[in-house]
Amino acid sequence: MINWTVDEKKMKKSNPKKYKLWRITQLINYGLDGEKLNKKEVIKYWSDLSPRIDPESRNYLKFLIWGN
Repeated sequence: MINWTVDEKKMKKSNPKKYKLWRITQLINYGLDGEKLNKKEVIKYWSDLSPRIDPESRNYLKFLIWGN
């Protein structure tokens, strides 16, 4: 995934948690482009990720992770 609107290196250094949330959200909403999501990270950040992702993607991930 290539993003021209965000300086990823600067964001990663200044606020690693914010960068991680942004990165996972981008991957879920705009495509993985051959990358894989880390299930443990998605579960860890779920409460922060949930409102940021597309409703259909959110429901599908909930089904895959928790089965409901």
